[in-house]
Amino acid sequence: MSIRYAILGFLSANPLSGYDLKKLFEESSVFHWSGNNNQVYRTLVELHNEGLVTQEVQQQADYPARKIYTITEKGLAELRQWVLSEPELPQIKSSFLVQLAWADQLEADALDDLLRKYDAEIHDQLIVVQEHKRRSKTSPQRTPREAYLWEAIMDNKILYYETELNWVRTVRETLNEMGKDK
Repeated sequence: MSIRYAILGFLSANPLSGYDLKKLFEESSVFHWSGNNNQVYRTLVELHNEGLVTQEVQQQADYPARKIYTITEKGLAELRQWVLSEPELPQIKSSFLVQLAWADQLEADALDDLLRKYDAEIHDQLIVVQEHKRRSKTSPQRTPREAYLWEAIMDNKILYYETELNWVRTVRETLNEMGKDK
């Protein structure tokens, strides 16, 4: 995910500080972002230098000054251009699939244990995403269509984990059946 466009998207809804943006990334179940907090601030500086956002410094009595960022017309145009760009296909990068490719060297019980552990991890992650969807309020919800799109993104994540869970269970079941045929 390009943090640049996620930030512009959030700012298209409301002016925000870097801290506000960090919280939105942390709370959002829509955006998978594993970057560090410095990336938010570094990207905000870049966006400001390019004239895509403005910055207003607000003094606070008991806290450091707050910088509030607002998207500019130029920033809105860049965001729109990016939204209209050719969609990228998702990258399926799974270290588990690489593990599984070489798992034939394991005894049946060890292989089943590996698959069982993966099943449990996926199941737990599915529950987390479902709960996050239930509680999530990070969608700007400026229009019913926008609210629906964010809901559809959450449904996509849920379907991914449900599909992965069904897949790993089918693999375990098939391998168990193959073991009985010996």
